[in-house]
Amino acid sequence: MINKTKRYLIPLLFAVLVAAIHFSLWYISNRALPLINAPEIVNGFAFSGFQENQSPLRKEYPSTAELEKDLRLLKPLTHRVRIYGALENSEVTALASSLGFHVTAGAWLGSDAAANYREVEALKAKIKIYPKIERAIVGNEVLLRNDLTPEQLIGYIEDVRKTTKLPISTAEPWHVWLKNPELVKHVDFIAVHLLPYHEGVPVEDAVDYSLKRYQELMDVYPRKKIVITEIGWPSNGPTLGAAVASKVNQALFVREFLAKTAHKNYDYYLMEAFDQPWKKELEGWAGAYWGMFDAERNEKYSLHGAVPKDDRWKAKALWASLLGLLPIFFIAYRFRHWGLRARSSMAVLLQACITTLVVAWNLPGDYYYTMKDFVVLIALLIGMGLTSAVLMIYAVEFSEVMFKKGWNRAFKRAKPLPADEELFVSVHLACYNEPPEMVITTIESLAKLNYTNFEVIVVDNNTKDEAKWKPLEAYMAKMPENFKFFHLPQWPGFKAGALNFALEQTNPNAQVVGVVDADYEVTPDWLSDLVPHFLEQKVAVVQAPQAHRDWEHSFFRSMGNWEFEGFFRIGMHHRHERNALIQHGTMTLVRYQALMTSGKWSEWCICEDTELGLRLLEDGYELRYIDDTFGRGLTPADFKALKSQRFRWAFGAMQILKHHIPKLLGDSTLTFGQRYHFLTGWFGWLGEALQLGFTIGSIAWSVAMLLFPEEASLPVSLMITTIICFLVIKAIMGPMLYLKTMTCRWIDIFGASVASLGLSHAIARGIISGIIKKDGVFKVTAKGKGLKKSNWYDWIAPIQEELFLLSALTLSSIAMLATRGVGNSDAQIWVAMLSLQSLPYISAVACQIISKRENG
Repeated sequence: MINKTKRYLIPLLFAVLVAAIHFSLWYISNRALPLINAPEIVNGFAFSGFQENQSPLRKEYPSTAELEKDLRLLKPLTHRVRIYGALENSEVTALASSLGFHVTAGAWLGSDAAANYREVEALKAKIKIYPKIERAIVGNEVLLRNDLTPEQLIGYIEDVRKTTKLPISTAEPWHVWLKNPELVKHVDFIAVHLLPYHEGVPVEDAVDYSLKRYQELMDVYPRKKIVITEIGWPSNGPTLGAAVASKVNQALFVREFLAKTAHKNYDYYLMEAFDQPWKKELEGWAGAYWGMFDAERNEKYSLHGAVPKDDRWKAKALWASLLGLLPIFFIAYRFRHWGLRARSSMAVLLQACITTLVVAWNLPGDYYYTMKDFVVLIALLIGMGLTSAVLMIYAVEFSEVMFKKGWNRAFKRAKPLPADEELFVSVHLACYNEPPEMVITTIESLAKLNYTNFEVIVVDNNTKDEAKWKPLEAYMAKMPENFKFFHLPQWPGFKAGALNFALEQTNPNAQVVGVVDADYEVTPDWLSDLVPHFLEQKVAVVQAPQAHRDWEHSFFRSMGNWEFEGFFRIGMHHRHERNALIQHGTMTLVRYQALMTSGKWSEWCICEDTELGLRLLEDGYELRYIDDTFGRGLTPADFKALKSQRFRWAFGAMQILKHHIPKLLGDSTLTFGQRYHFLTGWFGWLGEALQLGFTIGSIAWSVAMLLFPEEASLPVSLMITTIICFLVIKAIMGPMLYLKTMTCRWIDIFGASVASLGLSHAIARGIISGIIKKDGVFKVTAKGKGLKKSNWYDWIAPIQEELFLLSALTLSSIAMLATRGVGNSDAQIWVAMLSLQSLPYISAVACQIISKRENG
């Protein structure tokens, strides 16, 4: 009882400790920052009264009650407001006047002369009616937007001047005033916008920078009064140069500005009173977040005391900690024998994944999301979820291989049996359209087996060219009678069909069936050292790894060899530990009776070997893996052949998954570990297919942002950065496992990584085709020397899709930086993601170049 309690208590304490550390990190990183205190009286606010779901672009306006409530909320802070238009929300002037505000009234000017006339006439009328209007501003950033010429703007200013003695001006950024000295002659004061965020100035220098621009205007126009009609900092938005938008930076800027101007004669209006989400459609992300109050009228920061980085951090941290508690407890309990480092690495990665998903889920609470934004958010959440799932699957393998002390299921060569006790083995070799000299080399190696009780059945199916199969027939005619050859001119079922035909010809005394590929040279001890494992009746398969020869003097073949090695030296051990082996169709030995009882080789599946292995596991058998080399074959001839092979494997994997999903998820004899491996083992490949969709989506969104910048905006950089970080972590795991498990050079690891990335698109297409289609076509992987082709199309054809996607990603990246600016950090992050997405296609091109150069 004590041991049982301890078994659960220790994992629970581990999970609680992780949660506590996680919450502590949130606390440390979100401690409120002490900032300079500022006077709690503001000279004035720029005021737009639109509520969160209202927009002048949609003709949705606030009610009189809402406007009055807003003004009353500002009353304790200021007695002055600036409004931008005379017609829009026209009751603001009356409401503000009745509440005792001094009003700077405005007329909104644009390129529409008729609309401008109505605005100006309305402004004139308001000036006559409301004595609380202390000055008027005719036009806002009209010259900056190039809506009017300076001469046209001056005309509107002079038109208003004729009807009032109030000070009249127009509002523009500081540099526009410096460029237009003629305009200064026609205004009574300079209404200047000082918004250093838009100029990429770091917040620490932003107030001093603004005051320098103010002083520059004073020096150039010493006789003009200057009113700062907009000054502020956004709480959210893209990073522009060194300017970072955040709530803390907003509070820092405003407080510092108020403190430095408190005892001086500055006339200013903070930009602005309330967040205006509708402005995002015109100005991008930052446009919505300039308010001292958010769109729900909550104060975003105070003018004294410490300021938290995120006032919602406790809820996020608590949810992330609670959601991580149970799965981390499961990790600590399920993998309690792996050691502390293994459990810790999985727990840290899992908590990181959960935390980023919680933060992403909460983004609508931190930003003003439109329906378009929600669509992008959902797409990115799917991408983050997929990336997290793939990362955790790799993390399980990584943690076990890196930190587990040893393999529990580690079988070695068996002691050879005396000749009179040997089990009878029927070795089957299926070939189609293969070079006869290559197949003969394989047959010769089988003839040298130091085993007595065996036969070899060679089946050539569907080869039309007599020059390919006749030499085999002639060679086999000279072999001992236990070597048999069959040529099938027309036979269904691809390789599985040929192997099933071989079963019909098999000696009835056979107890074990061995399968080798046509390009393999087996070692003499293959049968003698492995067949004795079948003396244990629960053993249905004994598998040796695929290995290769003649790759040392070719970099492309070296890439292919080491890419294969990763699976057999790492993945196979990881799966074998839970008796969840992937059976592959060469160097495999199968119990004859189990093979026949389970239904022979499946001719509906183009990966009949793996499908048989899963069937045997469902029947309750044991599959064994002996990580020793008993034969070497040839690597695929070129990159086209390698792609074709991987496409077939991916297609077959989906055939198997669709066929066996009821038993993988439902009632069967499969263990939890076996279900896990066969459901998640191909998840990385499913991820390649979804990554292809994500890449196409990223290109489409980039095009939308370029063509319709007001409609499509850059996603929140936090989400993109997280996806990038997770992909980088996943990429690092592979080389670390190679270094741990294999004696290879860095150049070998690099080559294997390039080959693996270069195959991503082929795998993605195979997965998608396997999901959509039922039947596949078995294509033999070309081995030996690659074909020499001089036609340029033959060079391009195998990678034309990769080249197209690479070109699209490259052009999208260049266009984004050109339009958004090289210094725009949000654009940089987006381009970084596009660049990361381009790596598989760059790798595919590199593989093709290397392959073609070596093959002539």
